[in-house]
Amino acid sequence: MAAAELGPIRPQSPTALSAADPVAHARALVPLLEAAGPAIEAAKELTPPIRDALFGHNLLRLLLPREIGGQDIPLPDFAEVCEAIAIGDASAAWGVCQGNVSAMTSCAYLAPEVAREFFGQPRAALAWGARHNRARAVIVEGGYRVTGIWDFASGNRHCTMLGAHLPAVHPDGTPRLSPEGKPEDVTVLFRRDQARVTPEWNSLGLRGTGSDIYEVQDLFVPDAHACVRDRFERRRDHRPITAITSHLCYATGFSATALGVARGLLSRYVALARGKTARAGAQPMAENHSVQSEVAQLEATLRANRMYLLGTAREVWAEAAARGEVSMENRVALRLATTSVMRQATDVSIACYRAAGTTAVLESNEFERRFRDAMSVSQHLQATPWHLETVGRWLLGSGEKPAFV
Repeated sequence: MAAAELGPIRPQSPTALSAADPVAHARALVPLLEAAGPAIEAAKELTPPIRDALFGHNLLRLLLPREIGGQDIPLPDFAEVCEAIAIGDASAAWGVCQGNVSAMTSCAYLAPEVAREFFGQPRAALAWGARHNRARAVIVEGGYRVTGIWDFASGNRHCTMLGAHLPAVHPDGTPRLSPEGKPEDVTVLFRRDQARVTPEWNSLGLRGTGSDIYEVQDLFVPDAHACVRDRFERRRDHRPITAITSHLCYATGFSATALGVARGLLSRYVALARGKTARAGAQPMAENHSVQSEVAQLEATLRANRMYLLGTAREVWAEAAARGEVSMENRVALRLATTSVMRQATDVSIACYRAAGTTAVLESNEFERRFRDAMSVSQHLQATPWHLETVGRWLLGSGEKPAFV
Protein backbone atom coordinates (compact mmCIF):
# COMPACT_ATOMS: atom_id res chain seq x y z
CA MET A 1 0.00 0.00 0.00
CA ALA A 2 1.21 3.49 -0.80
CA ALA A 3 2.74 5.44 2.07
CA ALA A 4 0.24 8.25 1.58
CA GLU A 5 -2.53 5.85 2.55
CA LEU A 6 -1.05 4.97 5.92
CA GLY A 7 -0.61 8.27 7.68
CA PRO A 8 -2.19 11.67 8.12
CA ILE A 9 -2.74 13.54 4.89
CA ARG A 10 -0.22 16.34 4.47
CA PRO A 11 -1.00 19.50 2.50
CA GLN A 12 1.01 19.86 -0.70
CA SER A 13 2.15 22.88 -2.62
CA PRO A 14 -0.27 23.71 -5.47
CA THR A 15 2.67 24.57 -7.71
CA ALA A 16 3.82 20.94 -7.61
CA LEU A 17 0.51 19.39 -8.57
CA SER A 18 -0.68 17.80 -11.75
CA ALA A 19 -3.81 19.35 -13.21
CA ALA A 20 -5.22 15.82 -13.53
CA ASP A 21 -4.83 14.90 -9.84
CA PRO A 22 -7.94 15.98 -7.93
CA VAL A 23 -6.84 14.18 -4.75
CA ALA A 24 -3.64 16.21 -4.65
CA HIS A 25 -5.57 19.41 -5.33
CA ALA A 26 -7.95 18.61 -2.48
CA ARG A 27 -5.06 18.03 -0.10
CA ALA A 28 -3.45 21.28 -1.16
CA LEU A 29 -6.61 23.16 -0.20
CA VAL A 30 -6.54 21.98 3.44
CA PRO A 31 -4.79 25.11 4.84
CA LEU A 32 -7.18 27.42 2.98
CA LEU A 33 -10.18 25.44 4.23
CA GLU A 34 -8.92 25.39 7.81
CA ALA A 35 -8.49 29.15 7.80
CA ALA A 36 -11.95 29.68 6.27
CA GLY A 37 -13.80 27.32 8.63
CA PRO A 38 -15.16 29.92 11.07
CA ALA A 39 -16.25 32.23 8.24
CA ILE A 40 -17.98 29.35 6.44
CA GLU A 41 -19.91 28.49 9.57
CA ALA A 42 -20.86 32.11 10.28
CA ALA A 43 -22.10 32.66 6.72
CA LYS A 44 -23.85 29.26 6.61
CA GLU A 45 -22.41 28.77 3.15
CA LEU A 46 -19.08 28.44 1.43
CA THR A 47 -17.18 31.72 1.24
CA PRO A 48 -16.38 33.14 -2.22
CA PRO A 49 -12.68 32.15 -2.07
CA ILE A 50 -13.62 28.57 -1.21
CA ARG A 51 -16.21 28.43 -3.97
CA ASP A 52 -13.66 29.75 -6.43
CA ALA A 53 -11.12 27.17 -5.30
CA LEU A 54 -13.52 24.25 -5.60
CA PHE A 55 -14.83 25.31 -8.99
CA GLY A 56 -11.36 26.32 -10.15
CA HIS A 57 -9.99 22.84 -9.47
CA ASN A 58 -13.11 21.17 -10.90
CA LEU A 59 -13.82 19.54 -7.55
CA LEU A 60 -17.59 19.83 -8.02
CA ARG A 61 -17.46 17.96 -11.34
CA LEU A 62 -15.51 14.91 -10.24
CA LEU A 63 -17.99 12.23 -11.35
CA LEU A 64 -19.32 13.82 -14.53
CA PRO A 65 -18.24 12.54 -17.96
CA ARG A 66 -15.24 14.17 -19.59
CA GLU A 67 -17.35 15.01 -22.64
CA ILE A 68 -19.03 17.78 -20.67
CA GLY A 69 -15.97 18.89 -18.73
CA GLY A 70 -16.12 16.41 -15.85
CA GLN A 71 -13.20 14.60 -14.23
CA ASP A 72 -14.72 11.08 -14.38
CA ILE A 73 -12.61 9.83 -11.48
CA PRO A 74 -12.90 6.38 -9.85
CA LEU A 75 -15.00 5.97 -6.70
CA PRO A 76 -11.98 5.31 -4.42
CA ASP A 77 -10.36 8.56 -5.59
CA PHE A 78 -13.61 10.37 -4.91
CA ALA A 79 -13.52 9.06 -1.35
CA GLU A 80 -9.99 10.40 -0.91
CA VAL A 81 -11.05 13.83 -2.17
CA CYS A 82 -13.95 13.98 0.30
CA GLU A 83 -11.67 12.88 3.13
CA ALA A 84 -9.06 15.50 2.32
CA ILE A 85 -11.57 18.33 2.04
CA ALA A 86 -13.13 17.26 5.38
CA ILE A 87 -9.77 17.56 7.13
CA GLY A 88 -9.97 21.23 6.23
CA ASP A 89 -13.71 21.83 6.67
CA ALA A 90 -16.59 19.39 7.06
CA SER A 91 -19.23 21.60 5.43
CA ALA A 92 -17.12 21.98 2.30
CA ALA A 93 -16.61 18.21 2.12
CA TRP A 94 -20.32 17.61 2.61
CA GLY A 95 -21.09 19.91 -0.31
CA VAL A 96 -18.46 18.23 -2.48
CA CYS A 97 -19.96 14.80 -1.85
CA GLN A 98 -23.58 15.88 -2.16
CA GLY A 99 -23.05 17.99 -5.25
CA ASN A 100 -20.93 15.48 -7.15
CA VAL A 101 -23.14 12.46 -6.54
CA SER A 102 -26.34 14.38 -7.24
CA ALA A 103 -24.97 15.65 -10.55
CA MET A 104 -23.70 12.24 -11.61
CA THR A 105 -26.82 10.28 -10.68
CA SER A 106 -29.11 12.63 -12.56
CA CYS A 107 -26.83 13.18 -15.55
CA ALA A 108 -26.61 9.42 -16.10
CA TYR A 109 -30.31 9.27 -16.95
CA LEU A 110 -30.63 12.41 -19.06
CA ALA A 111 -30.26 12.65 -22.82
CA PRO A 112 -26.71 13.78 -23.69
CA GLU A 113 -27.86 17.15 -25.01
CA VAL A 114 -29.81 17.83 -21.82
CA ALA A 115 -26.88 16.79 -19.66
CA ARG A 116 -24.69 19.22 -21.56
CA GLU A 117 -27.28 21.98 -21.21
CA PHE A 118 -27.49 21.52 -17.44
CA PHE A 119 -23.90 20.64 -16.59
CA GLY A 120 -21.78 21.94 -19.45
CA GLN A 121 -20.82 25.24 -17.79
CA PRO A 122 -17.80 25.20 -15.45
CA ARG A 123 -19.77 26.52 -12.47
CA ALA A 124 -22.94 24.48 -13.02
CA ALA A 125 -23.96 22.67 -9.84
CA LEU A 126 -26.99 20.83 -8.49
CA ALA A 127 -28.54 20.44 -5.04
CA TRP A 128 -31.60 18.60 -3.82
CA GLY A 129 -33.17 17.63 -0.53
CA ALA A 130 -35.65 15.43 1.29
CA ARG A 131 -39.32 15.86 0.45
CA HIS A 132 -42.24 16.62 2.69
CA ASN A 133 -45.20 14.25 2.48
CA ARG A 134 -47.41 16.30 0.17
CA ALA A 135 -44.98 16.64 -2.72
CA ARG A 136 -46.24 15.28 -6.02
CA ALA A 137 -45.50 15.30 -9.73
CA VAL A 138 -48.74 15.16 -11.70
CA ILE A 139 -48.28 13.53 -15.08
CA VAL A 140 -49.39 15.85 -17.89
CA GLU A 141 -48.79 16.03 -21.62
CA GLY A 142 -45.06 16.50 -22.22
CA GLY A 143 -44.00 16.32 -18.59
CA TYR A 144 -45.07 16.93 -15.01
CA ARG A 145 -46.74 19.59 -12.89
CA VAL A 146 -44.62 19.66 -9.75
CA THR A 147 -45.71 20.89 -6.33
CA GLY A 148 -43.87 20.33 -3.08
CA ILE A 149 -41.57 21.42 -0.30
CA TRP A 150 -38.13 19.96 0.35
CA ASP A 151 -35.47 20.57 2.99
CA PHE A 152 -31.81 19.72 3.56
CA ALA A 153 -30.74 21.19 0.20
CA SER A 154 -27.06 21.09 1.10
CA GLY A 155 -24.88 23.48 -0.89
CA ASN A 156 -27.79 25.00 -2.78
CA ARG A 157 -26.52 28.55 -2.31
CA HIS A 158 -23.72 28.01 -4.82
CA CYS A 159 -25.85 25.94 -7.21
CA THR A 160 -27.45 26.80 -10.51
CA MET A 161 -30.04 24.01 -10.34
CA LEU A 162 -32.26 22.27 -7.86
CA GLY A 163 -33.76 18.83 -8.07
CA ALA A 164 -36.55 17.01 -6.34
CA HIS A 165 -37.60 13.41 -5.76
CA LEU A 166 -41.33 12.86 -5.47
CA PRO A 167 -44.15 10.48 -6.38
CA ALA A 168 -45.33 10.48 -9.98
CA VAL A 169 -49.13 10.47 -9.98
CA HIS A 170 -51.81 10.53 -12.65
CA PRO A 171 -54.23 13.50 -12.76
CA ASP A 172 -56.75 11.55 -10.67
CA GLY A 173 -54.16 11.13 -7.92
CA THR A 174 -53.41 7.44 -8.44
CA PRO A 175 -49.69 6.60 -8.41
CA ARG A 176 -47.74 5.57 -11.46
CA LEU A 177 -46.45 2.06 -10.90
CA SER A 178 -42.97 0.72 -11.53
CA PRO A 179 -42.42 -2.51 -13.53
CA GLU A 180 -42.52 -4.30 -10.16
CA GLY A 181 -45.98 -2.89 -9.47
CA LYS A 182 -44.93 -0.42 -6.78
CA PRO A 183 -45.53 3.38 -6.71
CA GLU A 184 -42.72 5.06 -8.62
CA ASP A 185 -40.84 8.21 -7.72
CA VAL A 186 -39.50 10.59 -10.33
CA THR A 187 -36.55 12.98 -10.06
CA VAL A 188 -37.05 16.37 -11.69
CA LEU A 189 -34.51 19.14 -12.33
CA PHE A 190 -35.16 22.87 -12.65
CA ARG A 191 -33.34 26.18 -12.37
CA ARG A 192 -32.78 27.37 -8.82
CA ASP A 193 -34.48 30.69 -9.62
CA GLN A 194 -37.70 28.78 -10.39
CA ALA A 195 -38.04 27.78 -6.74
CA ARG A 196 -38.74 29.72 -3.60
CA VAL A 197 -35.74 29.13 -1.33
CA THR A 198 -36.07 29.89 2.38
CA PRO A 199 -32.57 30.53 3.78
CA GLU A 200 -33.28 28.91 7.10
CA TRP A 201 -30.62 26.52 8.34
CA ASN A 202 -30.16 26.36 12.10
CA SER A 203 -28.29 23.19 12.91
CA LEU A 204 -25.95 21.72 15.49
CA GLY A 205 -23.14 21.33 12.98
CA LEU A 206 -22.39 21.39 9.26
CA ARG A 207 -23.73 24.91 9.38
CA GLY A 208 -21.71 25.92 6.34
CA THR A 209 -23.77 23.63 4.11
CA GLY A 210 -26.70 26.08 4.08
CA SER A 211 -29.11 23.16 3.76
CA ASP A 212 -32.15 25.32 3.14
CA ILE A 213 -35.84 24.66 2.50
CA TYR A 214 -37.20 25.16 -1.03
CA GLU A 215 -40.56 24.81 -2.70
CA VAL A 216 -42.33 25.02 -6.03
CA GLN A 217 -46.04 25.31 -6.86
CA ASP A 218 -47.47 23.83 -10.06
CA LEU A 219 -44.12 24.09 -11.85
CA PHE A 220 -44.07 22.49 -15.30
CA VAL A 221 -41.05 20.24 -15.80
CA PRO A 222 -40.66 18.66 -19.24
CA ASP A 223 -40.07 14.93 -19.59
CA ALA A 224 -36.54 15.61 -20.83
CA HIS A 225 -35.67 17.18 -17.46
CA ALA A 226 -36.91 14.22 -15.42
CA CYS A 227 -35.64 10.72 -14.73
CA VAL A 228 -36.03 7.69 -12.50
CA ARG A 229 -32.74 7.15 -10.69
CA ASP A 230 -31.06 3.81 -9.97
CA ARG A 231 -32.95 1.98 -12.71
CA PHE A 232 -29.80 0.81 -14.43
CA GLU A 233 -31.60 -0.37 -17.56
CA ARG A 234 -32.67 3.24 -18.24
CA ARG A 235 -29.18 4.75 -18.13
CA ARG A 236 -27.91 6.90 -21.00
CA ASP A 237 -24.41 6.96 -19.48
CA HIS A 238 -22.77 3.57 -18.97
CA ARG A 239 -19.52 4.57 -17.27
CA PRO A 240 -18.48 2.38 -14.29
CA ILE A 241 -19.55 4.99 -11.73
CA THR A 242 -23.14 4.86 -12.98
CA ALA A 243 -23.26 1.11 -12.27
CA ILE A 244 -23.05 1.88 -8.54
CA THR A 245 -26.26 3.01 -6.86
CA SER A 246 -26.62 6.61 -5.78
CA HIS A 247 -27.04 5.48 -2.16
CA LEU A 248 -23.68 3.73 -2.17
CA CYS A 249 -21.93 6.65 -3.87
CA TYR A 250 -23.29 9.03 -1.25
CA ALA A 251 -22.36 6.60 1.51
CA THR A 252 -18.79 6.32 0.24
CA GLY A 253 -18.31 10.09 0.16
CA PHE A 254 -19.98 10.73 3.50
CA SER A 255 -18.06 7.97 5.29
CA ALA A 256 -14.85 9.44 3.88
CA THR A 257 -16.02 12.81 5.20
CA ALA A 258 -16.43 11.26 8.65
CA LEU A 259 -12.87 9.95 8.41
CA GLY A 260 -11.56 13.39 7.46
CA VAL A 261 -13.34 15.08 10.36
CA ALA A 262 -11.92 12.49 12.76
CA ARG A 263 -8.44 12.95 11.30
CA GLY A 264 -8.67 16.70 11.84
CA LEU A 265 -9.70 16.21 15.47
CA LEU A 266 -7.04 13.59 16.14
CA SER A 267 -4.36 15.86 14.72
CA ARG A 268 -5.52 18.59 17.10
CA TYR A 269 -5.58 16.21 20.04
CA VAL A 270 -1.98 15.25 19.33
CA ALA A 271 -0.93 18.89 18.98
CA LEU A 272 -2.70 19.78 22.22
CA ALA A 273 -1.13 16.87 24.11
CA ARG A 274 2.33 17.93 23.03
CA GLY A 275 1.95 21.29 24.72
CA LYS A 276 -0.55 20.91 27.58
CA THR A 277 -0.43 19.80 31.19
CA ALA A 278 -3.88 18.90 32.51
CA ARG A 279 -4.89 20.72 35.70
CA ALA A 280 -5.40 17.46 37.52
CA GLY A 281 -2.27 15.90 36.07
CA ALA A 282 1.23 15.82 37.53
CA GLN A 283 2.94 15.64 34.15
CA PRO A 284 2.49 16.94 30.61
CA MET A 285 -0.15 15.10 28.58
CA ALA A 286 2.48 13.86 26.14
CA GLU A 287 4.24 12.03 28.99
CA ASN A 288 1.07 10.48 30.37
CA HIS A 289 0.98 6.75 29.68
CA SER A 290 -2.80 6.71 29.29
CA VAL A 291 -2.67 9.52 26.73
CA GLN A 292 0.12 7.79 24.82
CA SER A 293 -1.87 4.56 24.66
CA GLU A 294 -5.08 6.30 23.65
CA VAL A 295 -3.43 8.25 20.86
CA ALA A 296 -1.93 5.05 19.46
CA GLN A 297 -5.25 3.22 19.60
CA LEU A 298 -7.14 6.07 17.95
CA GLU A 299 -4.51 6.24 15.21
CA ALA A 300 -4.84 2.50 14.64
CA THR A 301 -8.64 2.71 14.52
CA LEU A 302 -8.60 5.55 12.03
CA ARG A 303 -6.05 3.91 9.76
CA ALA A 304 -7.83 0.57 9.87
CA ASN A 305 -11.17 2.10 8.95
CA ARG A 306 -9.61 4.15 6.17
CA MET A 307 -8.10 1.02 4.66
CA TYR A 308 -11.40 -0.82 5.09
CA LEU A 309 -13.33 1.86 3.22
CA LEU A 310 -10.82 2.36 0.42
CA GLY A 311 -10.14 -1.35 0.03
CA THR A 312 -13.83 -2.18 -0.30
CA ALA A 313 -14.41 0.75 -2.67
CA ARG A 314 -11.56 -0.53 -4.86
CA GLU A 315 -13.06 -3.99 -5.03
CA VAL A 316 -16.42 -2.54 -6.04
CA TRP A 317 -14.79 -0.25 -8.58
CA ALA A 318 -12.77 -3.09 -10.14
CA GLU A 319 -15.94 -5.08 -10.67
CA ALA A 320 -17.87 -2.11 -12.07
CA ALA A 321 -15.04 -1.33 -14.50
CA ALA A 322 -14.63 -4.95 -15.61
CA ARG A 323 -18.28 -6.04 -15.83
CA GLY A 324 -20.32 -2.85 -16.08
CA GLU A 325 -22.30 -3.88 -13.04
CA VAL A 326 -21.79 -4.66 -9.35
CA SER A 327 -22.84 -7.91 -7.74
CA MET A 328 -25.11 -7.91 -4.70
CA GLU A 329 -22.23 -9.37 -2.68
CA ASN A 330 -20.08 -6.33 -3.37
CA ARG A 331 -22.96 -3.91 -2.96
CA VAL A 332 -23.68 -5.32 0.47
CA ALA A 333 -19.96 -5.26 1.31
CA LEU A 334 -19.74 -1.56 0.49
CA ARG A 335 -22.88 -0.81 2.51
CA LEU A 336 -21.38 -2.60 5.50
CA ALA A 337 -18.06 -0.78 5.10
CA THR A 338 -19.54 2.70 4.77
CA THR A 339 -21.92 2.31 7.71
CA SER A 340 -19.26 0.79 9.95
CA VAL A 341 -16.65 3.39 9.02
CA MET A 342 -18.99 6.29 9.73
CA ARG A 343 -19.74 4.87 13.17
CA GLN A 344 -16.11 4.11 14.02
CA ALA A 345 -14.88 7.48 12.78
CA THR A 346 -17.50 9.18 14.94
CA ASP A 347 -16.19 7.28 17.96
CA VAL A 348 -12.69 8.59 17.24
CA SER A 349 -14.03 12.15 17.02
CA ILE A 350 -15.84 11.79 20.34
CA ALA A 351 -12.74 10.41 22.04
CA CYS A 352 -10.62 13.31 20.78
CA TYR A 353 -13.14 15.86 22.01
CA ARG A 354 -13.34 14.27 25.45
CA ALA A 355 -9.56 14.01 25.72
CA ALA A 356 -9.16 17.75 25.13
CA GLY A 357 -10.96 18.53 28.40
CA THR A 358 -12.29 22.03 29.00
CA THR A 359 -10.21 23.30 26.09
CA ALA A 360 -12.71 21.62 23.76
CA VAL A 361 -15.79 23.52 24.93
CA LEU A 362 -14.61 26.98 23.93
CA GLU A 363 -15.83 28.51 20.67
CA SER A 364 -12.37 30.00 20.22
CA ASN A 365 -10.99 26.47 19.88
CA GLU A 366 -11.54 24.30 16.80
CA PHE A 367 -12.46 21.23 18.85
CA GLU A 368 -15.91 22.64 19.54
CA ARG A 369 -16.90 23.32 15.92
CA ARG A 370 -15.35 20.15 14.57
CA PHE A 371 -17.04 18.04 17.23
CA ARG A 372 -20.43 19.49 16.28
CA ASP A 373 -19.68 18.74 12.65
CA ALA A 374 -18.77 15.15 13.53
CA MET A 375 -22.03 14.67 15.42
CA SER A 376 -24.04 16.06 12.51
CA VAL A 377 -22.28 13.80 10.00
CA SER A 378 -23.09 10.82 12.23
CA GLN A 379 -26.84 11.53 12.10
CA HIS A 380 -27.20 11.05 8.36
CA LEU A 381 -29.23 8.25 6.81
CA GLN A 382 -26.00 6.59 5.64
CA ALA A 383 -24.85 6.01 9.24
CA THR A 384 -28.05 4.60 10.71
CA PRO A 385 -27.61 1.26 12.54
CA TRP A 386 -30.49 -0.42 10.74
CA HIS A 387 -28.19 -0.72 7.72
CA LEU A 388 -26.33 -3.31 9.78
CA GLU A 389 -29.54 -5.26 10.33
CA THR A 390 -30.23 -5.16 6.59
CA VAL A 391 -26.77 -6.52 5.83
CA GLY A 392 -27.08 -9.16 8.54
CA ARG A 393 -30.38 -10.43 7.18
CA TRP A 394 -28.89 -10.77 3.72
CA LEU A 395 -25.78 -12.54 5.01
CA LEU A 396 -28.01 -14.98 6.90
CA GLY A 397 -29.90 -15.80 3.73
CA SER A 398 -33.25 -14.18 4.37
CA GLY A 399 -33.82 -13.90 0.62
CA GLU A 400 -34.84 -10.24 0.77
CA LYS A 401 -33.30 -7.74 -1.57
CA PRO A 402 -31.39 -5.36 0.74
CA ALA A 403 -32.53 -1.75 0.80
CA PHE A 404 -30.21 1.16 0.03
CA VAL A 405 -27.63 -0.88 -1.81
